[in-house]
Amino acid sequence: MKREDFEELVARALDELPQGFQEKLMNIAIMVEDWPSRDQLASVGLRYRDELLGLYEGIPLTKRGWHEPPLPDRITIFQRPIEMTCPSEDEIVEAVQDVLRHEVAHHFGISDERLREIEEEGMG
Repeated sequence: MKREDFEELVARALDELPQGFQEKLMNIAIMVEDWPSRDQLASVGLRYRDELLGLYEGIPLTKRGWHEPPLPDRITIFQRPIEMTCPSEDEIVEAVQDVLRHEVAHHFGISDERLREIEEEGMG
């Protein structure tokens, strides 16, 4: 998929987030990269670049102090790993939406463990 088309999927996924979430994403950069760097992989304990689909880097809102403005946080969506795991364009669209929501949840201080609990509750 062309980078421009993939970036459009990310922009659409961002637009589809509830308005209340969008309003709280003012100090966050949403990026698209082909692959994660070694440092990014190491930061989450992974070894293989095709294992990481997205990454939140920053200080979650729940852990910020009020004394100084933080540097912009960053969410990176990794195009090539998503394309490798998704055989169809429809699956790529769904994966981009899922990965973006997952990383936005980290921005709001929701851990991977809590996200799994929420997903399980939704299935029950």
